[in-house]
Amino acid sequence: MTSIVDAPHYLFTSESVTEGHPDKMCDQISDAILDAILRDDPSARVACETATTTGTVYVLGEITTSTYVDFQAVVRETVRDIGYTDARYGFDYRTCGTIVSVHEQSPDIKRGVDESLETRGHGDVHDQGAGDQGMMFGFACRETPELMPLPIALAHRLARRLSEVRKSGMLPYLRPDGKTQVTVDYERGVPKAVRTVVVAAQHDDEVATERLRDDITEAVVHDVIPQNLRAIEPTIHVNPTGRFVIGGPMGDAGLTGRKIIVDSYGGMARHGGGCFSGKDPSKVDRSAAYAARWVAKNVVAAGLADRFEIELAYAIGVARPLSISIETFGTGVIPDDRILGLIDRHFDLRPSAIISALDLRRPIYRQTAAYGHFGRPDLDLPWERTGVAAALADDAGIRPPEPVQAS
Repeated sequence: MTSIVDAPHYLFTSESVTEGHPDKMCDQISDAILDAILRDDPSARVACETATTTGTVYVLGEITTSTYVDFQAVVRETVRDIGYTDARYGFDYRTCGTIVSVHEQSPDIKRGVDESLETRGHGDVHDQGAGDQGMMFGFACRETPELMPLPIALAHRLARRLSEVRKSGMLPYLRPDGKTQVTVDYERGVPKAVRTVVVAAQHDDEVATERLRDDITEAVVHDVIPQNLRAIEPTIHVNPTGRFVIGGPMGDAGLTGRKIIVDSYGGMARHGGGCFSGKDPSKVDRSAAYAARWVAKNVVAAGLADRFEIELAYAIGVARPLSISIETFGTGVIPDDRILGLIDRHFDLRPSAIISALDLRRPIYRQTAAYGHFGRPDLDLPWERTGVAAALADDAGIRPPEPVQAS
């Protein structure tokens, strides 16, 4: 079977959503609650789910903490910051109902996390176990300076730009909800041109459709998509139905964890299925996925491969990964077993070691809950740092490549 990177020509599409999308609202509320708890109680156990529909936010989950958080205040502050500040938008932070139903973490789960299977009954030797079973994937490639796939990187930039022109007043008729989508033309694994751009932008009832389409094409699409990627003039669809007045929770119910492909690699890499938002770092759905990205990005930055994916698997209550597997898509410069040996020497992938190395018991999560958890040049996220790359390259006996230049 021909690998996708060997195919002479193919198209690949990724999407993003704005912070006002109802699912993303829920992700941000869950992570805002997590951050509020971690500020006073770094060892808290948090699994916070949020759901929203017309006029209402529901906060659910399992939370064990020594601190007090005013959930309603966190919900309203988050909704206000997103931009739902007027009932005419279909949702208003001042008047939305908030229903909270949380309980403590199960003692059966707590037992496995507090003490791993490997160290249970070993006296003074202690280590925490994974908070759940499952598999997590990390990915990196040399398509962008942030070592992310180009389609999702561009989709995120478009979504952020939609919010920027709304919040700055440049396009004052825009409302918080929105979605973007980018199709990129590839030749043998190398992105050559943007083929299609789709933007769905919530707006007030007064703006003319043609004005909205012209404004968004100029202020958003042309601002974000580099000229060199428009060699073939892309097809641009802005609000293809002609209207997008009813949006946010009034237009669609929202739920934490329904945008896991938006949050990760836009479909370019595989996904284990677990979401990130609302979970403290004892949950490997989050911490091990961050560690997998950290490993992948450093492997690519070191020049061990131009395209790299890693899978980690864990069992609840067990500290060490059950399996580690990698895929270099034919781009590795040394054999895969040597890369695995380098990863084993330079990365400790037990949950406690990941939490320590990446300093994860602190309130850094709400900022990740919109516009992607990976490849964020606007944020200083520890799993995006490439401080291990030089040591990997030196250990492999190779010279690291030059950084990828921006398009």
